[in-house]
Amino acid sequence: MKGDFSLISNSIDLNAVDNHNHEYWMREAIAEARKAEALGEVPIGAVIVRDDEIIGRGFNLRETTYDGTAHAEMVAIRSASKHLGAWRLLDCRLYVTLEPCPMCAGAIVQSRIPQLIYGTSDPKAGCAGTLMNLLQEPRFNHRTIVVDGVLQEECADLLTSFFRRLRGK
Repeated sequence: MKGDFSLISNSIDLNAVDNHNHEYWMREAIAEARKAEALGEVPIGAVIVRDDEIIGRGFNLRETTYDGTAHAEMVAIRSASKHLGAWRLLDCRLYVTLEPCPMCAGAIVQSRIPQLIYGTSDPKAGCAGTLMNLLQEPRFNHRTIVVDGVLQEECADLLTSFFRRLRGK
C-alpha cells in the first residue's frame, strides 16, 4: 500500500485488502476491454465489485458515443452508482485494465471508491502513481488504496496488439 491512509473516509478493512481474488476480477475487466475492442475502441475495461458481486461494468466508448468522458472507469462508475442508487461507492473496488487518467482518478476520488486495482501503467496519462498520484493526494478529503500490476502483461498486450493492428491498416 502507498501513502498515509489516516484520513480515509470510508469503512474499508485495510487488513482485508489483500484477501480478494484480484486476478479473477481483473479477468472480468479484461472481458469488458474485449467488448471495446470489438467495436474498434481502445480496449480498456473496468468493473466495480462490492461484496464479491459486480455492480458496475464499463468499457471505452469514446469513439462510439463521441464523448471524451466515456472512459471505461466513468461508464462503470455511472453503472455502479445507478445500481446502488447512490453516488458514494463505499465498500467497493474498481478493477481497470489501464491506470486511470486525471479525469478518471478525480471521479474515483469524488465517488469515494476505497480501492483501485489496475493492470498496466499509463506512461502518458497515468494518475495513480506514474505521472502523479491523485488518488493519494493528501490535500483531498478522500484517498484510495492502489494495487497495480495485476495481470499486467495481459492488460498491456491487449493495448499493444490493438495499436499494432491500427498502425498496420
